[in-house]
Amino acid sequence: MQDLELIVKIQRQLKQLYQNIADSMISGGVDNMEKYKYMLGQAHAYEYISQEISNLLDKKEQKDEQGTIIDLDKRSPKA
Repeated sequence: MQDLELIVKIQRQLKQLYQNIADSMISGGVDNMEKYKYMLGQAHAYEYISQEISNLLDKKEQKDEQGTIIDLDKRSPKA
C-alpha cells in the first residue's frame, strides 16, 4: 500500500469517527454530563489528529514544489 493511500484512509476513518460522535450527540445519545465530556474530548482528539496530518502534508507539498515568489527587496533601486 502506498504511503499516501494509507494517509487518506486514516483521514477518512477519523472523519467518520468524528461524524459518528456528532450524530450521536445531535440525536440525543448523551444521557449525562460525563458521557458528553468524554465524547467531546474524543471529537476534539479526532479533529486535532486530522489537522496535524493535514499540516504535515502541506509542509511536504510546499517543500516538494518550487516557489514562484520573487523577493522584491533584492532588486536594485531605480536611480
